[in-house]
Amino acid sequence: AVVAQRYQAWLERGIHVVTPNKKANTESWDAYRGLQAARRGPGPRYLYETTVGAGLPILQTLNSLTETGDQVHRIEGILSGTLSYLFNAFDGDRPFSAILRQAKEEGFTEPDPRDDLSGMDVARKVVILAREMGVPLELDQVAVDGLVPEPLRDGSIETFLERLPEHDADMTKILRDAQAENKVLRFVGSVTRNGDASVRLRRYPVDHAFARIRHTDNIVRFQTDRYDETPLIVQGPGAGPQVTAAGVFTDLLRLMS
Repeated sequence: AVVAQRYQAWLERGIHVVTPNKKANTESWDAYRGLQAARRGPGPRYLYETTVGAGLPILQTLNSLTETGDQVHRIEGILSGTLSYLFNAFDGDRPFSAILRQAKEEGFTEPDPRDDLSGMDVARKVVILAREMGVPLELDQVAVDGLVPEPLRDGSIETFLERLPEHDADMTKILRDAQAENKVLRFVGSVTRNGDASVRLRRYPVDHAFARIRHTDNIVRFQTDRYDETPLIVQGPGAGPQVTAAGVFTDLLRLMS
């Protein structure tokens, strides 16, 4: 966060900025406008494609739509590789806590998995998408329904992992209720042109595009004037050092072109 606070000063001094850091673009709307003003014209460039979707061209696609006159009405997507992995694996054969523990051991979660389960990382991505489509959304305006049980929000990581199995029955019931409707669970962020934004666990039919993702896939669905009845979809791996590094490298190549 301290480094991100320096971006505007660097841009004003003529220094290019390429970053995967979400903090700068999700501070106050005024701070965001200051960053965008500092990058205008033929001067320094500010590139941050990897702040949403790692190496996927999500912001590039959104900008292409708006710059060519399309009107974006709604964006929704699975924006966390970690939560994508968890709910792809959570099919009832194993308790949710066991899947989370394995994901942590394999490096798919933050050191404190509550940082993923809280939904705030997804909320920041929703704010970035909203602002790129011209909606002056603030982070505290996103309705976030996270997955950390209230009694476990404080305390050590070890205590959280030890006590999480106490809440497996709640997660299993949510899953069984979805399966009874032939649906799957997906943790989704969404925003509309009028500023309605939310982050929460949703149910989708098994034939829905969001139900067919794999492993750590991210998927984003753009509903626009042009892509109304059949929304535009961008999908692919949304987590991991290789795809994120490739996304940053793509921005660097764009900077040099």
